Amino acid sequence: MRLTKALLVGLWAVQPSLANPLSKRDEINDCLTAANVPHHQKSSTAWSRDARPFNERLFYEPAAIAVPRNTSEIQAAVACGARYGVKVAAKCGGHSYASFGLGGADGHLVLELDGMHKVTVGANGRATIQGGARLGHVAVELFAQGGRAIPHGTCPGVGISGHGLHGGYGMASHTHGLTLDWMVGATVVLANATRVHCSATENADLFWALRGAGSSFGVVSEFEFNTFAAPRNVTYYTINVSWNRTTMVSGLKALQDFAETMPAELNMRAAVGPGGTSFEGAYYGNTTQLSTAVAPLLAATRGRLGTSRTVGWIAGLEHYAYGLALNQTENYNQHETFYSSSLTAPKLTDAQIDAFAEYVYEGASTGPGFPSWWLQIDLHGGANSAISKVATASTAYAHRDRLLLFQLYDRRFSGTYPESGFGLVQGFRTSITDEMGDGDWGMYINYADTQLDSPTAQRLYWGSNLARLRQIKRLYDPNQVFWNPQSITPST
Repeated sequence: MRLTKALLVGLWAVQPSLANPLSKRDEINDCLTAANVPHHQKSSTAWSRDARPFNERLFYEPAAIAVPRNTSEIQAAVACGARYGVKVAAKCGGHSYASFGLGGADGHLVLELDGMHKVTVGANGRATIQGGARLGHVAVELFAQGGRAIPHGTCPGVGISGHGLHGGYGMASHTHGLTLDWMVGATVVLANATRVHCSATENADLFWALRGAGSSFGVVSEFEFNTFAAPRNVTYYTINVSWNRTTMVSGLKALQDFAETMPAELNMRAAVGPGGTSFEGAYYGNTTQLSTAVAPLLAATRGRLGTSRTVGWIAGLEHYAYGLALNQTENYNQHETFYSSSLTAPKLTDAQIDAFAEYVYEGASTGPGFPSWWLQIDLHGGANSAISKVATASTAYAHRDRLLLFQLYDRRFSGTYPESGFGLVQGFRTSITDEMGDGDWGMYINYADTQLDSPTAQRLYWGSNLARLRQIKRLYDPNQVFWNPQSITPST
């Protein structure tokens, strides 16, 4: 499809506005029709399905929903949005905690990409992945085409685009790094509806920005990833600990001491909830090797190795999919009502650990959210972490020097989400950060916190990389066609 001159004329002269964008619905739909871009009618079942968010606390009404089938149709759709001053949001998996796939606000032109999910592995092991593919489908296809793999998260319905463009942490990240660390190229539709390719040697500034803040800069229609040989032995495991208010303090001290030098082959997180704490993860080796690797931790925490089983790569992914089908493509139907936050932190002081344990046992466990909250504490960094071996300035991902990654989460199974839940979740974070200075901690946008204002969110998500990102935003999207409430704002 060739874009008409009428669609492209004056894109940079347009100053997009959020003022009553829903009033542009007819113009956008007419524009999409004229450009032969498939799109949903608001009264259709398809609209209801694709406009339904993963987080049902955050419903937003799109101005239009386009369903492009290729890069040219993405270009045409972006041109329509820019022409009429309507913000554009790319939706791949639709799993954004903040409903950013719907724009995070009413009135976006949503590009539903999940029909674009082709995965192809070349003879050199390099994979080409369309921007609408979901993680489980990517894993299945990579493995089927030569036993290949990339590191990624555990939820199979999450989209490769939102996940990989902002980090991509999972059960292989301590060993192999983030999803974005394996990205070597991308085809991107920019705010002016042009198509460009970027890599380390071509549009290198854009390529840098994509790897950590990608949704602020364009719509990726196709990725190129290097891959590694999928490991033959994956041992998933649990470690049981019996903690109380006092022993949690000594236990977390021992856990982070262990994280500083734990073997590269070991991936681990602590799962914390009202019912107690356990550790779980994946070791790339057999059960005997796992036992040796975790022996110092067991001794220091008085933990006990529970389940441990060695399986293949795909079976390991299926284990951490917790019963969900691995090979997912279209029509995602998982939904929850929740609020989330996060924390990326260096090694915690004794006082910070004590304050956190006090909140877990004496604050959150007796508060209004009990027992609906849960936490994950990922052992993110350390001397042997593949994440930490990459310089912070090498990509836009800003947390490589952080030892711990916290996901903080509270969900409700019926009714609306209560105001009290926000303070409940934030209390876990502030119990630690109240004793930290500015710049000593951050937050991970893939666990987006909707209660942050835009300047605070940008500072915490992108840290020392923010100034450069804002300069690149000014170059590629000065009118903020690709906007959500926490996206990069261009420098002035």
